[in-house]
Amino acid sequence: MTKIKQINIHLTEEQVNQRIAEMGAEISKAYGDEPVYLICILKGSVFFTCELAKRITSPVEIDFMCVSSYGSGTKSSGVVKISKDLDVSIEGKNVLVVEDIIDSGRTLSYLLHNLSTRKPKSLKLCTLLDKPERRVCEVNVDYIGFQIPDKFVVGYGLDYDQLYRNLPYIGFAEIEE
Repeated sequence: MTKIKQINIHLTEEQVNQRIAEMGAEISKAYGDEPVYLICILKGSVFFTCELAKRITSPVEIDFMCVSSYGSGTKSSGVVKISKDLDVSIEGKNVLVVEDIIDSGRTLSYLLHNLSTRKPKSLKLCTLLDKPERRVCEVNVDYIGFQIPDKFVVGYGLDYDQLYRNLPYIGFAEIEE
């Protein structure tokens, strides 16, 4: 059975909070008084979405989708699945998809294409973490919290087999095989 041997802190809670505040200010400036419709990608981005929403001064609506290309492992399966869709139409809305991490880009490429067919006024992407060296599908990321190396991370919503999401920091996980 695979388990985590050790977690090394990469980004402290203070560093994460500071960057989210900066991102909130950038997003607020971009949208001004126009409402922004945040789509939180479950489960990982819940922590990030809540903290980001608190720091956006534009009017905010929040909805949730559950979209993934992961099973219980540490690598993308390549198969994208929507298990929870939006509750309302996004037609004519300024949509900001909020993700915890982007690595291969498969999930977000699929999702952004899917959402673009629903005729939003604008469609942008925001992520807390970006692993550009893992990209196999190109995605345009409008707001990036941190670029990180190709290591497995946990904390601040990111999990290993549904565990460690509640860590207040982001750490590199050493996996024991």
